[in-house]
Amino acid sequence: MSILYKVLSKKNPQDLLAPEKFYASAIADGIVDLDLLAELIADQCTVTEADCYAVLLSLEKNIIRELGQGRIVKVGRLGSFQMGLSSEGMATADAVSASSIKKTRVLFRPGKKMRRLLVDITFRKAS
Repeated sequence: MSILYKVLSKKNPQDLLAPEKFYASAIADGIVDLDLLAELIADQCTVTEADCYAVLLSLEKNIIRELGQGRIVKVGRLGSFQMGLSSEGMATADAVSASSIKKTRVLFRPGKKMRRLLVDITFRKAS
């Protein structure tokens, strides 16, 4: 497996007068949506594409619902999803309230196979 990358120049936001530096940036090689996932899964087993699509839609709906309840959602060996947040710092614990929360995000922790992918992946510079 191999990922294409391109080179981008970026300024240092903390020192705008510093010379730009160059960084590698991954290039996406297309999009795989639920329709295509359902088709791919159906081709690999005895379940119909429509059944696969229905299961994937249900998976999406349930992951979102459970995250909204504050639960960690483990998706087998793929990994787990969890809600995270950032808040404003306060001088005392009593001063911290829901209004201190400034940002929420979904955290993903990859499972073993996906972590192995991150180690084993190779890179090719785009021409």
